[in-house]
Amino acid sequence: MLKIIEFFKEQWHHRHLIWKLSIYNIKSQYANHYLGAFWNILQPLLQVLIYFIVFGLGLRGDRGDVEGIPFLVYLISGLFPWLYIQQGINGASNAIQSQLSLVTKMKFPASVLLSTAILNGLFNLLLVTSIVMAISLWNGYSEPLHYLALLYFIFASSAVIFGISLIMSSLIIIIRDMKNILQNVIRMFFFMTPIFWSLSEANEILQTMASLNPFAYLLMNYRYAMVFEGGPLYGEMADHLYFWSLTVLLIYIGVQIHYRFKNKLVDYL
Repeated sequence: MLKIIEFFKEQWHHRHLIWKLSIYNIKSQYANHYLGAFWNILQPLLQVLIYFIVFGLGLRGDRGDVEGIPFLVYLISGLFPWLYIQQGINGASNAIQSQLSLVTKMKFPASVLLSTAILNGLFNLLLVTSIVMAISLWNGYSEPLHYLALLYFIFASSAVIFGISLIMSSLIIIIRDMKNILQNVIRMFFFMTPIFWSLSEANEILQTMASLNPFAYLLMNYRYAMVFEGGPLYGEMADHLYFWSLTVLLIYIGVQIHYRFKNKLVDYL
């Protein structure tokens, strides 16, 4: 427990550095592109278009609305938060390995690079969420006060990303195969998470798998905050306890692995 407290103290102590590194990464990412930072919105919109053509117009046909909202709205309210989770896990898990030159010279904890990667993804999430919010307000899908539950989604999803990336950022360096394993596991969870399919229409096996899937919990909370009636939070007390027990366990394991190998990672690199 003391190591967990120490880890988050490191993040707070270096919060200004994390902010500066995030701003620098965002500016440099598309510095040589004509459209620049507009790609932060254009890229997820292009993915929405592809999945809408494949699943909305192709596989679904004329099956109509999903959970009382148009399929396109259902799709973006699942895909946008998923992209934040996916990019956060991939970016933070590979942050230390990809910043090899910085790791060997830096005078701050390597864990700061994980926070920087997560913060970069958060900027993109807020941009695309503004689109979802505009659609929601225009059509009156959710009550404006429920939008505050977006803060819960950000906090909960960031906690899960931290836990997973703390584990994987060390294992990817020590065991090179873990990078490929991580990508395939994330791809598997993409189809196991109700991004373009509905929990209410799924069979019992998928519903059971979704109840054990922390990403399904997160996506549904995003939808309840932004587009669904009722809410503002998804799930019962048992769902919340399961999610946070799993999250705390992941963070605990991740912190133990990180501090065990943090002074040896350069040797593995």
